[in-house]
Amino acid sequence: MPVYVHPIAADNDQLRQYVQFGINLYKDNPYYVPPLISDDMGTLSPDKNPAFDYCEAQSFMAFRNGEPVGTITAIINKAANEKNGRSQLRFGFVEFIDDTEVVDELFAAAEEWGRQRGMTEIVGPMGFSDMDYEGMLIEGFDEMGTMATIYNPPYYPAHMERMGFVKEVDWVEYRIAVPDAVPEKYSRIAEIIARKYNLSVKKYTSRSKIKREYGRAIFELVNEAYAGLYGFVPLTDRQIDHYIEMYIGVLRLEDVTLVVDGAGTLVALGIAMPSLSQALRKSGGKMLPFGWYHLLRAISGHTDVVDLLLVAVKPEYQSKGVNAMVFNDLIPRFHANGYKYAESNVELEGNENVQKQWEYFERRQHRRRRAFIKPIS
Repeated sequence: MPVYVHPIAADNDQLRQYVQFGINLYKDNPYYVPPLISDDMGTLSPDKNPAFDYCEAQSFMAFRNGEPVGTITAIINKAANEKNGRSQLRFGFVEFIDDTEVVDELFAAAEEWGRQRGMTEIVGPMGFSDMDYEGMLIEGFDEMGTMATIYNPPYYPAHMERMGFVKEVDWVEYRIAVPDAVPEKYSRIAEIIARKYNLSVKKYTSRSKIKREYGRAIFELVNEAYAGLYGFVPLTDRQIDHYIEMYIGVLRLEDVTLVVDGAGTLVALGIAMPSLSQALRKSGGKMLPFGWYHLLRAISGHTDVVDLLLVAVKPEYQSKGVNAMVFNDLIPRFHANGYKYAESNVELEGNENVQKQWEYFERRQHRRRRAFIKPIS
């Protein structure tokens, strides 16, 4: 039967069907971690995602004989294109059955949409901003993912190569053993750096207080620290407000470490969270009727894996050992909470400063993912 690709309207019914397709596709896969359906629907909705202030997007869904067989979202990040001087179309939220016609028709629809708007190349998978999913899995197909990353089977990158896509950039991920104690060298560095630069660790027990005092500063620091990374564009004020409400309200604050200078200015941070991977699998991406219970148990610490969501250091303090202060505080808390492993989540393969911070820990690089690129002819 022929394949038909249709643009998806940004309404609840169509977006729910769109997000649900991927969850259904992987229902028997033991390594797939579903998203929260409501979160992905919000990301794809212009009314809810402030990234649409500078992005244009269109989602497409492929059908055969009336049944969904694939999805793709075409995104033009105008701020990124202006920053980089390129005319790039991003693709993201891509899912498809292992079928050449389905894949070709999906990408043809996305590419034509971008071509009509003057785009000259297509790259992905990437999202609207650096806070979204990025990178197609090319190694580690038998490793369970995290809530912040994409899972896909090996036939995905095979289709990318078949269509003429090539490597643009790779990210790597590490599984890190949580030590019984802070490595001695880390402790010494943390103590020296604190004295030398008059820095101290700041902790909170009140979400409302950390929001009020450092909510904006956290994401402003992310803007500074990540400015030179591939694909990153600064978060806008509306995005910062959005992420303050979205994330800080659900964090376990003992897993949040802020490093401040003598004036109270935020210079570094580490934000971790108990892994929600197993809880999301049990919930099927739904909060109701019982998904909230599994997620609440995970957030409360009923897991032996912790996800490292954000580690950021102010540019003038990078390569000076300030991150040692972050982990000098977090590691004893990880150990006390029963975490045996930490997931690094994605790191650019060429980001040596980030990867050097793991050199004193037992670790293995267990996943690799790739952004693919090709011209739009």
